[in-house]
Amino acid sequence: VQVVESGGGLVQPGGSLKLSCAASGFAFSSYRMSWYRQAPGKERELVAGISSAGSSANYVDSVKGRFTISRDNAKNTVALQMNSLKPEDTAVYYCNARLSGLNHWGQGTQVTVSS
Repeated sequence: VQVVESGGGLVQPGGSLKLSCAASGFAFSSYRMSWYRQAPGKERELVAGISSAGSSANYVDSVKGRFTISRDNAKNTVALQMNSLKPEDTAVYYCNARLSGLNHWGQGTQVTVSS
């Protein structure tokens, strides 16, 4: 099983980044996929999730209208488009795959929003 995030980096406030997550070794299209983040000194929080078929998505209030989660079940990938970034979005972002009691995590990718 592999879950690998990419696309993090340093961006100025108001800028955009697109995170990608590539998965392999499990039945990707059966799993709910989510992005979590963890800022220094804070607990990991759910940012956005998308159903296995991609028909529904949910977001934490702080990113609604700015972030968009999407998935491509043919390519076993999930993405997080982040617009209008704020300094408080700075965190390590993790990709998660969940099916019943099964959880697969990536290693995380750092996003830093700073001028």
